[in-house]
Amino acid sequence: MLCSISGSVPEEPVVSKVSGHLYEKRLVLKIIQETGRDPVTDEPLAADDLVTLQVGKAINPRPTPATSIPGLLSLFQNEWDATVLELHQLRTSLHKTRQELSHALYQHDAATRVIARLLQERDGYRAAAEAAAATRAAAPADANGKRGAEADGGEDGGDAKKAKGGVTARVVEALTAASDELSRGRKKRVVPPSTATPEEVGRLALAHTLPLHKTRKGGILAIDLAPGSGDLAATAGADGCVQVYDVTGARSVAELAGHSKRVNDVRFLGSADLLASASADRTVRLWRRGEAEGDYAAAATLADQAGEVVALVVHPSNDYLVAAAADGTWAFYDVAQALCLTKVADEGAAYSAAALHPDGLILSTGTEGAAVKIWETRTQKNVANFEGHTGRINSLSFSENGYYMASAATDGVRIWDLRKLKTIRTLNLFSEGTPTTAVAFDYSGLFLGVGGSDVRVVGAKQDWAELATLTGFPKKGVSSLRFGTDAKRLLVGASDHNLRVFDV
Repeated sequence: MLCSISGSVPEEPVVSKVSGHLYEKRLVLKIIQETGRDPVTDEPLAADDLVTLQVGKAINPRPTPATSIPGLLSLFQNEWDATVLELHQLRTSLHKTRQELSHALYQHDAATRVIARLLQERDGYRAAAEAAAATRAAAPADANGKRGAEADGGEDGGDAKKAKGGVTARVVEALTAASDELSRGRKKRVVPPSTATPEEVGRLALAHTLPLHKTRKGGILAIDLAPGSGDLAATAGADGCVQVYDVTGARSVAELAGHSKRVNDVRFLGSADLLASASADRTVRLWRRGEAEGDYAAAATLADQAGEVVALVVHPSNDYLVAAAADGTWAFYDVAQALCLTKVADEGAAYSAAALHPDGLILSTGTEGAAVKIWETRTQKNVANFEGHTGRINSLSFSENGYYMASAATDGVRIWDLRKLKTIRTLNLFSEGTPTTAVAFDYSGLFLGVGGSDVRVVGAKQDWAELATLTGFPKKGVSSLRFGTDAKRLLVGASDHNLRVFDV
């Protein structure tokens, strides 16, 4: 007979008249004193409801492991291991609680600043309205009942008009200036001599396998590298978290938890200090790093779209962000203000991918219905449509040279010439029925990584010929790709929780 509380043989067994359960007398009396209820059924229980059982007083033999010194050492070791594991779990829980508290404090601080700004704007509008009313009351009327010139919008009247939301002339000017500067720089840019050669790319081999996300909800859906550093990577997981990882140092830097559903995309904004994540919970979150290396906290939550946010693209100036959603809208954000400047709806479309041209003026969107559309970011106009795919568009990538765009769909890969607005090459690298899930150009534009059941790397200067095949992935295949510095490293996310790093 075992105690229903401790699970061990009781020294003074008693039975509850209320529930019929067997207990150790001293344990159940303590619980009755504290709660007055049966510890199993939670029914009212008093000490008078306990019936003492008479049992033999024979001495129990020692358990077999306790009959020798090695056995005792083994028992002590097991207890020590259990204690250490429990301590580790407590420390992990404490760290997670601290992170959640930090996120909540940052969110509260951000909300306070927003409220203060709104109150200031409200007071300004009230003051302007009162001034306008006073001006109208003081303005003389002529014989026809018309207002005087000053009250009718003369020199002071124009100040009453406030700027509306949207892509303003100032934003358009900034986009144009950035595009002009990048275009001039691209014409002078040469491929660095340190860039990998086709032969070196052909020698890419698995260097590390890094388990980053939870195993119960595997899948790394997107990868990004911090600008200026080929070491710090951010991964978007199906477990609803963003992991920041030092690839070279092989150590976890931070886990960003806040989304309630899977994270579809993640992007650094200019440096490792700020990044954005897009989720199936219909939000975009901005994360800002504090003074400590891994001290990331939520800086803003953007919820302007009705469908899950499937893709993020960052403007080359790092001042603006575009989010594409499954409801057929793409939103244009001012990063500094965490403000949606405009939202463009594409009726009947369900976006599944997006990419931004290196100059920042051309946005490409892919849909569930096999359509690839080109948009002008300054005017938000659809300027071109690329037709040819027959399946869902899974990924889009622009070459850094500005001339080519690659699209991956369930029916294969197409290379588009943006100058001629047509397909120049169709790549069917995998067996029939195997979807192509990801494409990514390297920074030089010389190499294109293609993900499906495995990973293939093709060369732009080699007439899009296959240079390398990387294998060893789960059955569901590859979900994301990202080239490292000088194309000498390739990061691959698959349907499990492991980040695979291939080095030359």
